[in-house]
Formats: sequence, structure tokens, C-alpha cells
Amino acid sequence: MGARLHYDEEDRFQWEDGYRIENGTLSLTSEGPQGAKGNRIAGAQALATYALYKFKYNKLTLTPGLRMESISLEREDFGEANPNRNIAELIRRKNNSTAWIPGIGFNYTFSNQLSLFGGLHKGFSPPGNAPGELPESSINYELGSRFSSGKLRGEFIGFFNDYSNLLGSDLAASGGTGSLDQFNAGSVHVSGIELLLNFDFAPEEVAIQLPVTFAYTLTDAIFQSSFGSDADIWGAVATGDRVPYIPQNQWSLTARVIHEKIEFNCNARYTSAFHIQAAALASSESATVPSNFIIDLSAKYNLSSRLKLTTQVVNLLNETYLVSRVPAGFRPGHPFGIYSGVQFDL
Repeated sequence: MGARLHYDEEDRFQWEDGYRIENGTLSLTSEGPQGAKGNRIAGAQALATYALYKFKYNKLTLTPGLRMESISLEREDFGEANPNRNIAELIRRKNNSTAWIPGIGFNYTFSNQLSLFGGLHKGFSPPGNAPGELPESSINYELGSRFSSGKLRGEFIGFFNDYSNLLGSDLAASGGTGSLDQFNAGSVHVSGIELLLNFDFAPEEVAIQLPVTFAYTLTDAIFQSSFGSDADIWGAVATGDRVPYIPQNQWSLTARVIHEKIEFNCNARYTSAFHIQAAALASSESATVPSNFIIDLSAKYNLSSRLKLTTQVVNLLNETYLVSRVPAGFRPGHPFGIYSGVQFDL
């Protein structure tokens, strides 16, 4: 059992000045009115409690649990044209949310080489401080198995998340206005599978390990309701649209050489294309982030039990690729880079 009482506060007083770089010199071109980009005080009080119990019977383990979240959020907005914070122009808003969040997980061990596990849990994410805004709510299911055979070990998991109310956020980073307000985005179904495989190719009699790890995730995130939004990543959403910024396929392959003195890693990872907007415009090329395939390398040399030299090569093939199209245009991935360092363990 446990409990946590939390309080925090933000005092936001923000404005935007204009600058120009000319002949290598940065100069101020315009002074923005103080408070025009944010002039408010926001706070939150939260009480979180939980109880968890583990029950074991022969090869079966059950883990039921219950969490309670009670959150009070408020905001005092003085307005963008009120730098002196005249109380007469103050606008207050408040929102309260209380949720009971149950869940249960299980694990059944058939043998040392095979087990079955799963769970049923309620999901919750608190709303913003706008009156009437609802919390994010979901029911999450998963069923999977862990298995091993000789040097092969793995996991296979299927999951389904039923969001009755997904929350979106008005962030500048996602192409919004930057108000930070949250909004209700309707019903969403998120389903998929995860696969993890590990195999060591080295013979047991040699003083070296050659593990290879493969991981794959398939994710389908589909809106189950229609709604309109001014946020760039949503648009006018219709039932059947995909949730933006969630790639359908992702996989990685990692090969390692591990010795007493040296460790070498090579990682290849693939991310499929994904849309940056949920609405019909998402089918256009300008609203899509293409797929990418990246190879990274890293190495570690043990000078002693406490002192190590490290090197990392990022994006070995120097691929030019996108990770986002918002805010305000292309956001590239990391170019070719080499990082070296020293690691000392106390």
C-alpha cells in the first residue's frame, strides 16, 4: 500500500521579441508586449493512493491492484494585455477529477521454459484545468508468453487498448498554438503485437558471448469517433482515421560481441512511414513522414574493473531522414556523428 500527496505551481509571464542576424550580428528588431504569449498562474493538487496484492497458488500467480487518483487543477489568467496583472481582468477556471483505477495481472508457469501471462487494467490520464474537460480513460488488455529453448529466449505479446476518451494537447511542438490546453479527442482503439527474440551464437566453452536480439512491434491506432479540431495534427477527424505520429511497423536487430576486455554493439532499426495528421489530408505525401532505416555502432574497452573507454557512432550510413514535419517544417533525424568518452565507476 502507498500514498502520495503532491502540489505544484507555474507562474507564466512570457512574451516574444523579434531578432535579425545580419553579417554575423544578432540585433533586436521588435519588442513584444510583456505577457502577450502567456500571463497566468496555474496550480495542481493531487492525492494518489494504491493497494497491491500478490497471490500465489502452485504455478499460478495473481496480482490484483487498485489505485485512486484525486486531482484538483486551477488557473488564473490575467490576459495578454494586462502586464500589471490587474485583478479586475482576471479570469479563473478550475477542474476536478477523481478516478478509481483497478487492474489485475496473472502469470502461469508451465515449466522453466514456458509461461503464460496477461492482464486487464483500467487506464487513466488527468485532464487539464478547463471546466468540464474529461480525463483520458481506457481499458487495456494484454496476453503473452515467455519461452526458451536452448540458447533461444523470447516473448510474444498481443495487446488491445480501448480508449473511450483520448486526450490531445495544444502544443507548439505538434503544430498547435502552444496554449498547452488539453482537449477531448474521442474514442480510439489501439491494438498490436510485440515480439522479442534473443539468441547467443557463441559456444558455451569459449570466453566470449555473441548475443543477437530482434524486436518487432506492430501497432494499429484507429479513431472510433468523428470530431473537429483546430490543431494541425488532428484536423477534422473521421471514424477510421489513424492516430498521427504512430508508425505501424517498427523493428530493430542488435548484434553484440562481449568479452572480458571489450564489448562491441551493432544496432539496425527500422521505422515505417506514418501520417502527421489524422484527417483525410494525411493521405497526401506532404502530410507523411517517410520510413527510415538507421545503423548505429558502439564499443566499450575495459582498461580496468572501474575505468572504461567508450565510443558511439550514430547513423553510420549518414542517412538523411525526417522525424517530424511540425512545428514549422521539417525536423531531421540525427546525422552521422561520433561520440567518445571515459566511464569511471565509483
